[in-house]
Amino acid sequence: MSIETNRLASVVLAALAASLVGHTSSAQFAAVTLDDYGGAELFERFCASCHGATARGNGPVAGALNVVVPDLTTIESRYGEFPTGRIRDIIDGRGIDMRAHGTRTMPVWGYEFWVEEGEDVVAQQSVRNVINKLVDYLRSLQRSDTAGRERGDGTPAAN
Repeated sequence: MSIETNRLASVVLAALAASLVGHTSSAQFAAVTLDDYGGAELFERFCASCHGATARGNGPVAGALNVVVPDLTTIESRYGEFPTGRIRDIIDGRGIDMRAHGTRTMPVWGYEFWVEEGEDVVAQQSVRNVINKLVDYLRSLQRSDTAGRERGDGTPAAN
């Protein structure tokens, strides 16, 4: 092979390698907006640090907080049914008057999502979709009344 052929082969191999790396990288980070994530992915990204991977209130940050992080797998058993609107409002946080409830430790996710998505009308629709996905995911995690009476660590849950 000539030097020119070797150089051409090297350029072709480098281009092929670069395209494969780019393809692999884009496959790993396919989500470009919050709408691209499913409920479980959103929960893992935004909620699990406090609520834990299994949503039982035992995330890695929970111990550093001045409040008890609730077990989100017992919402239905605590309320008698899954309060969809209430959970949506709590996650969103923008419409809740916290004066009657003290301070809000949980981030105001409605605002955070709105800023992340572009702070416009389209972003507001995205926020609704994202919060609905989180609510649906939390609904899917609910345990039966018997199981719901225990926290993730085996101690009785506070009602």
